[in-house]
Amino acid sequence: MFPGPGGGYGGYQAGGFGGQPGGYGGTPGGGYSGHGGQPGCYAGYGQPGVNPDIQQWFSTVDRDRSGKINSNELKAALVNAQGKNFSDTACQLMIGMFDRDKSGTIDVNEFQQLYTYINQWLNVFRTYDRDQSGHIEEAELNNALQQMGFRFSPDFVRFLIHKSDMDNHRQMSVDQFIVVCVQIQRFTEAFRQRDTDRKGVITLGFEDFLSVALSCSI
Repeated sequence: MFPGPGGGYGGYQAGGFGGQPGGYGGTPGGGYSGHGGQPGCYAGYGQPGVNPDIQQWFSTVDRDRSGKINSNELKAALVNAQGKNFSDTACQLMIGMFDRDKSGTIDVNEFQQLYTYINQWLNVFRTYDRDQSGHIEEAELNNALQQMGFRFSPDFVRFLIHKSDMDNHRQMSVDQFIVVCVQIQRFTEAFRQRDTDRKGVITLGFEDFLSVALSCSI
């Protein structure tokens, strides 16, 4: 079950928290960094409807100059506060969300949407990273999930931390936070579709369970 306040369901819309999007690599002192170096030239520069700054970032990330960005190129451009590149899982998830033709890549227009989406998530993360450590611990994650409308047990919140942080089971980086929140929302939507009488309890056959698990996971 995914109970929310008043018996409803929690959920998260990317634009619902954190105010205005910041820079691609965060702001100084924020604990997050983007791709180093100056943006290069891009053959598609000046496309209508695309912010010139975002086009420049696209050029930096598009290392093979194909006019498309795949998850590996995105991974090379995103670094969390621990100095590690975003995980394969996070980058594949984010590319998949904006990859309309299911090619495994995104163009500059789709990248502009992804750019905004990532910065909205960074703002959400900063909101709950109270000590500005660059990672979220159990109490901070619990507060974040409650603000998003989820009331999970301490054991479940602890499980989310343990599942994400395989090294010391104590904290969650920004890319791990994005993956967990997006997956929780996907499962919540799948649950809501089947909970037609809004009781917070559903019965699933084995195949339906597998279809939910496989479609909501990467």
